Amino acid sequence: MAPFFGKFVFQEDITQAMSDKPRHRAPAGRAMLHGSRIRIWRMRLEPRLAALLCASVLAAGCATLAATDPNALWQIVHFDCTAAARSSGRTGLCAAVDLDRHFAILKDRSGIAQHLLIPTERVSGIESPAVLAPDAPNYWADAWQARSYVQASLVKAHRHALADDQLGLEINSAYRRSQDQLHLHIDCMSASASAALAKHRYDVAQRWTWDTIDGARYRVMHIDGPTLSVDPFDIVARDRPGAMAIQTILVTGAGPWAQRDGWLIVNSATDVDGGTGSAEVLLDHRCEAAGPI
Repeated sequence: MAPFFGKFVFQEDITQAMSDKPRHRAPAGRAMLHGSRIRIWRMRLEPRLAALLCASVLAAGCATLAATDPNALWQIVHFDCTAAARSSGRTGLCAAVDLDRHFAILKDRSGIAQHLLIPTERVSGIESPAVLAPDAPNYWADAWQARSYVQASLVKAHRHALADDQLGLEINSAYRRSQDQLHLHIDCMSASASAALAKHRYDVAQRWTWDTIDGARYRVMHIDGPTLSVDPFDIVARDRPGAMAIQTILVTGAGPWAQRDGWLIVNSATDVDGGTGSAEVLLDHRCEAAGPI
């Protein structure tokens, strides 16, 4: 018998998108329809039924299911996207599946262009020893290449394409996420964050510099191009090997063309004075920097 797809426990507006707000648990109960809201308290689904349900409600907010079931991203990628890629070469609900490189790309309902890179293997998050293994994939380099999906979504929305220093990748700490499957956010940078980071474009490479950005303390490291050959997980773990669970990391272009200008690794943690466990606030899911064409 096929394993259960899992439990969906949530109380969300069906139009609300997935976010990495701290997890909360809703009481058990029954499905209710009220106006434009669909509230589903608890249900169990087999993989095939779950995939059919997700497919049928994707336009209305399949990512909403993922917002409160901590295993939902894994279930979508494993039971739908990866299964489709292996059986038919299709990508299911995902925008892309790369079985050789062990990741999938999923469009997030939050924002006009945000995508997520999600491993096709079970990896809990930033705290997982798997991300520091000698043979670990460089998910950050793959996510940077996948920024093309953000650009394509902007074009589809009749928005201007963005320079590399206006795009960012981000992961939340274990305590500031809703999902227990590693996922990198790929989206537009906020204009204020890009402006604050601009002065680090010519920083000495491979050296941390502390800064206050939008009210929180971060350390920033410049990485030279032409490729993102270093793994930001390894960079942060050099001096925080036992504290990865409380870290948040963001990567953006050091200038408009990262191949020439390099990248900035931005890091904070919950134990930093004035720090944070989520650098997602430095992203802008509305992509206001990408004005209308």
